Amino acid sequence: MASSSTSALTISSSSTFVDTKAPRQSAGSSPQCVSLPTLPPPPVQTQKRPWKSTAYCRKLARNVIAMATGEAPAEVATAETPEIIQTVQEAWDKVEDKYAVSSLAVAGVVALWGSTGMISAIDRLPLIPGVLELVGIGYSGWFAYKNLVFKPDREALLQKVKDTYKEIIGSS
Repeated sequence: MASSSTSALTISSSSTFVDTKAPRQSAGSSPQCVSLPTLPPPPVQTQKRPWKSTAYCRKLARNVIAMATGEAPAEVATAETPEIIQTVQEAWDKVEDKYAVSSLAVAGVVALWGSTGMISAIDRLPLIPGVLELVGIGYSGWFAYKNLVFKPDREALLQKVKDTYKEIIGSS
């Protein structure tokens, strides 16, 4: 183990470690060890309802046979798709260049993911979030003073918002 002039700390097994905060003892006595708790055995998963899995397998086999013969299964035939899905399917069928639309959608998702990463990286910098917050507060104050404090300015802003709304929606 060690000579009588120095004390040695040893690990007796893989489930114990030496307590380094405990006071050192002389070389003649054993080191202070703390054993780690053992993990419980993994739970045994028993199937309590074997009839449920066999019923599911029979239903699946019936659906496969129905699809192979060209018949629609009863569950699929009676289920209606929501209106939003029908609208999206109709809009997708009207698109002529599906490759370009798909490419734009993927590029949009990648751009969103990249901008999220960039914003989180900027947010981790020590000084930038505080400066950006001050800029936002300053701009909000300037906008409120310029457009909301006096009645003629409020009316002009409201009219500008209404005109923009009519341009987007269209006059009817």
